[in-house]
Amino acid sequence: MTGTAPRTGGRWIERWDPEDEAFWKETGEPIARRNLLYSVLSEHIGFSIWSLWSVLVLFMGPQYGIDPAGKFFLIATATLVGALVRIPYTFAVARFGGRNWTVVSALLLLAPTTAALVVMEPGTSYGTFLAVAALTGVGGGNFASSMTNINAFFPLRKKGWALGLNAGGGNIGVPVVQLAALLVIGTAGAGHPRLLLAAYLPLVVAAATMAALRMDNLAPVRADTGAVREALRAPHTWIMSFLYVGTFGSFIGYSFAFGLVLQTQFGRTPLQAASLTFTGPLLGSLVRPVGGALADRFGGARITLAAFVAMAAATGVVVLASVRESLPVFLAGFVALFVLSGLGNGSTYKMIPGIFQAEAVARGMSGEDAAAYGRRLSGAAMGLIGAVGGLGGLGINLVFREAFSRSGSGTAAFVTFLACYAVCCAVTWAVYLRRPAPTAVPATGEAQEPQLTSV
Repeated sequence: MTGTAPRTGGRWIERWDPEDEAFWKETGEPIARRNLLYSVLSEHIGFSIWSLWSVLVLFMGPQYGIDPAGKFFLIATATLVGALVRIPYTFAVARFGGRNWTVVSALLLLAPTTAALVVMEPGTSYGTFLAVAALTGVGGGNFASSMTNINAFFPLRKKGWALGLNAGGGNIGVPVVQLAALLVIGTAGAGHPRLLLAAYLPLVVAAATMAALRMDNLAPVRADTGAVREALRAPHTWIMSFLYVGTFGSFIGYSFAFGLVLQTQFGRTPLQAASLTFTGPLLGSLVRPVGGALADRFGGARITLAAFVAMAAATGVVVLASVRESLPVFLAGFVALFVLSGLGNGSTYKMIPGIFQAEAVARGMSGEDAAAYGRRLSGAAMGLIGAVGGLGGLGINLVFREAFSRSGSGTAAFVTFLACYAVCCAVTWAVYLRRPAPTAVPATGEAQEPQLTSV
């Protein structure tokens, strides 16, 4: 694919054809890998800022006058805004260029970090905390623009690995900020949240600077409102959105709520909670590229279904531990949920470009035409799917808030999540694995025949 006109004002690449093996080996791969590296860095910082309130609530002792339900709502507010801004962030890549938008979106992280640094003290009104929590949502948008950008750089056969690594490296921003909070609480005490916030300001500037110096814009990735309309009409956009609620919604919802659940249900101190909170998100982030790689090899739908079945089993363990008030069993089941949701995150995102490329084949396209159609539609769909997935995290935090406000326990919330995973299992099997399927996709994830199941 070739850009029609040169552009100025940034590092623009006019021709980009990753499906051409000669182009990929000689030119494309080193450029794609370089952009992936700095995309991961920026997205990593974005996730850390988005998840700030998962740790700031641990610093908020009785002197802040905010009960557990109020703290859950602060977390939920950050989750909501982070999910919603993913939609415009997705389309910003085509409008401004992947490199250019990475720089802008990184610099935007200075606003919520600085605002939290100013207001984080007892006596600040709850409304002010709520507004600053909402502002941190801009960090959630970085994921959508980063994934859309990296999706365009890599060929279909490499997307599972590349998108998994990109997202996994970003997701690690959650446990990293939790580990940083543990360090602050363990050394300076729970009364010094500003130390954590001050440490992130130079990191934000560094991420923006490296993106400006080392990343590229792809001229062929043009703003395409037609692709958006097609993605909105495509049933698979909404089916995959639902499945992503089950995987990423679980990961981000649990990541934000884990420490507060430990404090509220099991009576852990801020230091004790912080010393445990990072474990699940860290493992879930590290395993996400593994989920993408497994999907490349065995098919995204198979790995996704296996992940949902195992998540349902792990949730059953968590329910049992919650009823019996067994912290060791609870931790084992909850950490397993993180790992399994990370695997599912990698496999679901691998499914998206394969599905749309298979649709192109079903319409009679082939070769680069089919690949270009797949990139075009999957790029538009990823923002929508990522936004809905983020809303799943909001749902998890609101369900936790309701459960704890009614009974002081999260048991009812986990029973609700168990039912959701059962539905996700049924949908994955019925739409993408059942045989014969009227719109079935090859489980390998490659468009091989004119039928719709390239997952």
